[in-house]
Parts: sequence; C-alpha cells; structure tokens
Amino acid sequence: MQTTHTYHDHGHGPASDSLQLTYEDRFLRRKVLTTAKGADLLVDLKQTTSLDHGGRLVTTDGAEVEIIAAPEPLLEITADDLTRVAWHIGNRHTPCQIEAGRLLIQNDPVMASMLEHLGATTRAVTEPFTPEGGAYGHGRTHAHEHGATLHTHAHDH
Repeated sequence: MQTTHTYHDHGHGPASDSLQLTYEDRFLRRKVLTTAKGADLLVDLKQTTSLDHGGRLVTTDGAEVEIIAAPEPLLEITADDLTRVAWHIGNRHTPCQIEAGRLLIQNDPVMASMLEHLGATTRAVTEPFTPEGGAYGHGRTHAHEHGATLHTHAHDH
C-alpha cells in the first residue's frame, strides 16, 4: 500500500493516479482511500487538511496523485440580485461556489426555502463542488473551523 504524508495545492508534472472525492471527503487527516486505478493509498497528513480540486498528494516514493472534485448533489441558485443572495449564504457560513450568473451550495432544503423567500430560484444539480476559500481557509467556512486547514508546500520553484 502506498502512503502519503505530503499535500501540494498544485501538480509538478503528470499525475500517476487520481482520487475523486466529494467536498466533505476532501477534508481529512488520516484515511485509506482507493485511487481511480484501484490502488489503496494511506493518507497520513500531519494535520486535518482541505484538499482542493487539482491538488496533489505526493506518495513516499514521489508519485503524485491528483485530487478531483467528485460530482455531488448541489443547489444551483440564480437571482436578479445575486449579490444580496450571496451575502445571506455567507452570513450563514455556508460553503458557496461563486460563478458568473449562479451560485452553488450543498443541497439543503432549509437553505432552498430561505433563498426562495429572498426571490432566488433554486434547482437541484449534480456537479463537482469547489466553493470559495473564504478568509479563513479554502472553502472550509462552516462550523468555524478557522485555521484548521493546511496546505503544505516545502519546496521552491
């Protein structure tokens, strides 16, 4: 079984394998995962880390395993005043992916109801989820996990 103790938020050449993980699954410290090629990989990081889409886990033998954001159930949000809607989402510390003309959040009926009362339109979609990082770290704004993420990068370019 391969082991990794190192995460980089970008690659340094072709990846030897990949891991497709949901938003929640991309937040980890220690876990055995199965790669796209069927290999078991022990992820054993120093701290709980938020793995970003496109980031790389580097195995002890130097191989890079690319992180891919997996499709998952989300709410697509559109509105005439998308800025106001985004403020309400952020005020609830809800992870949010911001795009031109729409927002994406995890599928939550309570949030959908609140947003519809604000005049937004919501639609269930299944897509990869890569929310904004926020002031305190890489998409992990809920539950006040401020400072709980780590992006190790111990080399020069």
